[in-house]
Amino acid sequence: MATRAAAATLTAATSSLLRRSASLRPQGLRVPRRVPPRRFVRHIASSTNEEAAARAAAATADTGGPTIFDKIISKEIPASVVYEDDKVLAFRDINPQAPVHVLIIPKVRDGLTGLSKAEPRHAEILGQLFYAAKVVAEKEGLANGYRVVINNGAEGCQSVYHLHLHVLGGRQMKWPAG
Repeated sequence: MATRAAAATLTAATSSLLRRSASLRPQGLRVPRRVPPRRFVRHIASSTNEEAAARAAAATADTGGPTIFDKIISKEIPASVVYEDDKVLAFRDINPQAPVHVLIIPKVRDGLTGLSKAEPRHAEILGQLFYAAKVVAEKEGLANGYRVVINNGAEGCQSVYHLHLHVLGGRQMKWPAG
């Protein structure tokens, strides 16, 4: 908390100094009167937290223990279910990165902790996951477009080792991703 206050004070002081001293700033540089530093700091902190979570999850990826998604499937943890059939479950992400952010998971992990673990025997469930993404997008009114993402491994920021698709939409997506 003290760090955040110190950063805000430093930003305000620097901004004030640059506004008053044209000779200290490069030609043509406009300094806004109020610079909200928290947004940038929050983005860095969020990104760092995601990377740390991905590294921690990778360390225990193939232990075979139940994941948070297994607990959602077994109803031990509640979720806002959007779509369900006999093979897959789709529910809203608790930390949405877009107005629509739905996760789609296979109900049976069967060794499919990440896309890199896929084998020929997983072809059917992989197809069902992508078909479910299409159905979810239709149900959520994403006719103008959406993105389907699979994070794989620590460097892909995979934080739950139970294969899952993210369906993101409801806003203009940017490129490049990540």
